[in-house]
Amino acid sequence: MARQHSNNAGHKARKRFGQNFLQDQGVIRRIIRGVSPRPSDHMVEIGPGLGALTEVILDEAGALDAVELDRDLLPILRTKFFSYGDKFRIFEADAMKFDFSSLQEDSRPLRIIGNLPYNISTQLIFHLLQHSTCILDMHFMLQKEVVDRLAAKPGDKLYGRLGIMAQYYCEIEPLFIVPPEAFHPIPKVDSAIVRLLPYKTKPHQAKCLSTLEKVVKTSFSMRRKTLRNNLKGVVEAEQLLALGIDPVRRPETLSLVEFIAIADFIHSTSTTL
Repeated sequence: MARQHSNNAGHKARKRFGQNFLQDQGVIRRIIRGVSPRPSDHMVEIGPGLGALTEVILDEAGALDAVELDRDLLPILRTKFFSYGDKFRIFEADAMKFDFSSLQEDSRPLRIIGNLPYNISTQLIFHLLQHSTCILDMHFMLQKEVVDRLAAKPGDKLYGRLGIMAQYYCEIEPLFIVPPEAFHPIPKVDSAIVRLLPYKTKPHQAKCLSTLEKVVKTSFSMRRKTLRNNLKGVVEAEQLLALGIDPVRRPETLSLVEFIAIADFIHSTSTTL
């Protein structure tokens, strides 16, 4: 997650990989306090970069799997952590396509940490949520706006598909803001650390997950339109009223429970989205 800039490392941050190397030791220590790795944990780091945080995690947890896309970083990391032997494993892979459940080799769930590139953070979170049953928790460095979207409540300006689906799977806990000056190169936005805790038993369970995903996506297809307009041909206004939902409401006013109610109704009537 933490990518520490070093002139001696011989590696420059690459824009195409969305690399911003975290170099603030105070922020690194604060992240570690928040994550609190233990020797019994199965830690997984997405995008270890030059290994600034990797080293601290290995010392605290004793073992770590890393997923890194930039092949030029692999020899740097393998050399730096050679002394850890098989306690440090690195996988050259695109995290967007990686099967994280394949890393679970025993009963221990995964604890995932990552400094996620701004340009793929939303898609990567959706990908990781598909593996939520084998994950204990996730700690991410994200653009602050993405963290705000993850934690947004009905009626908030940033409330939408990402927050609704993330909150279906997880408890969301924003931890703290990280200023641009903590990175090299300096990004143009504030970052923030967020904790995602997948539910062992979801407080609200949809009958059909894919239907819920489609309902939420379709409802927000035109954000300023009403539910009646966005779900036209899928659910009639009278049917929404029967569910206790006013069809002239905008999608950002609906709770997760209300979206599940719509999705369950559609699923039970075999309506195609």
